[in-house]
Amino acid sequence: MRVLLVGSGGREHALAWKLAQSPTLTELHAAPGNPGIARLADCHPIRAEDAEGLLGLSRSLDIELVVVGPEVPLVIGLADVLRRFGIPVFGPGKRAAAIEGSKSFAKEVMGVAGVPTAGQLAIARPPCVVKADGLAAGKGVHVCRTQEELDAALRAVGGPGEKVVVEELLEGDEVSLFAICDGRDVVPLVSARDFKRSRDGDEGPNTGGMGALAPVPGMSSSEINELVSSIHRPVLEELEARGAPFIGLLYAGLMLTKDGPRVLEFNCRFGDPETQVVLPLLEGDLLEALAAAAAGELGGVAVGASAAAAVTVVLAAEGYPAASDRGNPVFGVDAAEAGGALVFHSGTALHGDRLVTNGGRIVSVTGVADTVAAARAAAYEGARRIEFAGMRYRTDIAEAAAGGRA
Repeated sequence: MRVLLVGSGGREHALAWKLAQSPTLTELHAAPGNPGIARLADCHPIRAEDAEGLLGLSRSLDIELVVVGPEVPLVIGLADVLRRFGIPVFGPGKRAAAIEGSKSFAKEVMGVAGVPTAGQLAIARPPCVVKADGLAAGKGVHVCRTQEELDAALRAVGGPGEKVVVEELLEGDEVSLFAICDGRDVVPLVSARDFKRSRDGDEGPNTGGMGALAPVPGMSSSEINELVSSIHRPVLEELEARGAPFIGLLYAGLMLTKDGPRVLEFNCRFGDPETQVVLPLLEGDLLEALAAAAAGELGGVAVGASAAAAVTVVLAAEGYPAASDRGNPVFGVDAAEAGGALVFHSGTALHGDRLVTNGGRIVSVTGVADTVAAARAAAYEGARRIEFAGMRYRTDIAEAAAGGRA
């Protein structure tokens, strides 16, 4: 099968790494890709938001499946353009992708579908959560426990013409739950937990994600199936009833409260950095499952998982999430990989044959082992072998689940 992977981040590198293992893959292409993806696929300099360019590339390469990584091209309708010309796509059309593109739309769908979620507040007062209604690259959520934090959040997301959603502040354990969907059927993947805050101790602003853990300790397959039945399936049914079937990866960000699970948000694609811990644990042919979903034939497809654990640590630029970094040499990736870690490129570029920084999150380092503690130790050992100017990372990713520091 000839596959085109759309995107250029760590999530897409992890997808390329997994897809490249499929016995049914004949050609893997990426647009635009990154230096890590280029070791696995032929990369083409076409932006992920360039629907016409991607359509032309797909037709010229006789692509049999397009896998869309980022949310922006999905929300603006890339999948619709490709499907209009008969190209199979793993990724929802514009109307279904609004489940991520608009928080207020997601709230309305959940209300009709009877899916439990955080209550909306008519008046913004702490404690509460303030969210940008539209896309914000994972940085549009502000937890406000004080009036000062609330005022800052409203200034950050409440610009002219911008819609803002204010919700009750929920307490509990967060879980990310991915499910492959073909519009009707659902195949859940391994549960994960990401670490959004910028600094140790869950301090600082929200980011796109500073690390992740999979699976979530203590979460059984029966619990995952129950969550999918009460959360993913009703949303799929409601979207299909609206003539907007969801074909792709439906990602539910959940809070497990004392009163039961509540949806914090839906995303219309694989999460980053959760993908970097989920995919290394999957057994079987991921490409087969994605192709079946794109064809509307997911029934009977199963995706197994190993009994191992995975931990990812994100190595970020000094100013992230407020600023990114470009042009500084990155050293030690080969050494980290030689030590057994998986290194997924998130914000890198090549200057000649030299790897340099090119973003906010530069690379994510994943350790896989029999226990969370061993996986965590492997991830941090890999992280310590990598260097670039201003590099920083959280030192407490998965610390509680591992029973202490490595």
